[in-house]
Amino acid sequence: MKPDTTTFGAQKKPELLAPAGNAEKLEIAIHYGADAVYMAGKDFSLRNFSGNFTQEELESGIQYARTRGVKTYLACNIYARNNEQDALHRYLESLGELGPDAVIISDPGIVMLAREIIPQIDIHLSTQANTTNYNTALFWQKLGIKRVNLARELSLEEISEIAAKTDIETETFIHGAMCVSYSGRCLLSTVLSKRDSNRGLCSHPCRWKYAVVEEMRPNEFHPLAEDERGTYIFNSKDMCMIDHIPALIRSGIDSLKIEGRMKGVNYLASVVKTYRNAIDSYMDDPDNYQVRPEWRSELFGVYHRAYCTGFYFGHPDEAAEAAMNRDNRHQGKIHSFIGKILEAHPDNRCLVGIRNKLTRNDRVAVLTPSGPALESKVLDLTNPDGDRIENAQPNTRAIITLNTVVSPNDIIRKI
Repeated sequence: MKPDTTTFGAQKKPELLAPAGNAEKLEIAIHYGADAVYMAGKDFSLRNFSGNFTQEELESGIQYARTRGVKTYLACNIYARNNEQDALHRYLESLGELGPDAVIISDPGIVMLAREIIPQIDIHLSTQANTTNYNTALFWQKLGIKRVNLARELSLEEISEIAAKTDIETETFIHGAMCVSYSGRCLLSTVLSKRDSNRGLCSHPCRWKYAVVEEMRPNEFHPLAEDERGTYIFNSKDMCMIDHIPALIRSGIDSLKIEGRMKGVNYLASVVKTYRNAIDSYMDDPDNYQVRPEWRSELFGVYHRAYCTGFYFGHPDEAAEAAMNRDNRHQGKIHSFIGKILEAHPDNRCLVGIRNKLTRNDRVAVLTPSGPALESKVLDLTNPDGDRIENAQPNTRAIITLNTVVSPNDIIRKI
């Protein structure tokens, strides 16, 4: 069994696992400090609308991560049908050629195939498999599973007990959207929009607004109300565990996972950077660790719903109530995302991929991997040919001059 990690003397540094919905997001996740990324090909994963990777992109992405000491985990976590078995066999063979560090699987049949076809590659069990106790974890451990992503319904106390009573690696989500259904096994999308959420096609109907209709009044729609603002009965808050890094680490969790393969690079940069800084700060000096105000402000500045701590603390009934989102509006100040630095040139000049309009003399903040954002005025603005311009428009490239040193893949925002 694993050593007891609930005491200060036995702590180990957990892996920070970040989403990589495409090649650009993979680079951003690595730039801002992820220890590992999870990604997927065009088929057989639960986020078919996140962009994902072609076979060639998977190969180059895995190589890019490997040369930087970052692990790659490929999702193959659908529940497959009969007519997909031959294609699955070929896909697993192709993964054997790519050589990722692990494959993420939920379907026991795919686990069996992977053990036969790619025994040299570790298997990580998806949260879709609903692992809620240490005996289930031991079952998967005996089948050769390297890691299990535990069900989101578990408390921190339950997770700690699983970690202590098994040798299997444990992984849990610490930030991002939560599914209202049991470990994500939801049929709403399938019924309401004919898009199967368990096969990567979720249309997120839990985020829609609902009303009730009385049988004898078919054309009268009444909002569902629990207070004066109404309610979104299927809608959950987003998870945010930035205030509880010490408890997460002391519980013995091996990998702390960020949700968001469909989120943008601005969101990804903020979240990965924040948790990277928090984990490192705690591990460097646990006795004097404090949550920094800039960590909270960074996470509250990105596009998000109201935050909660999911099921980590308290009885499931209480946690479920706390996780319900009674206001579907996104919250917090929204960062004005300008673009991503593509190249750093001498004299504090840099080539930027512009996503939103930038004007000469605008004040911007550059998000670097460590430390607070660097503020600067746009001292000069030209097109890539060197011609001075007053504005840089979305979906173009521009060279800007700042009063601070920057690096490729740094994110720029307007202040």
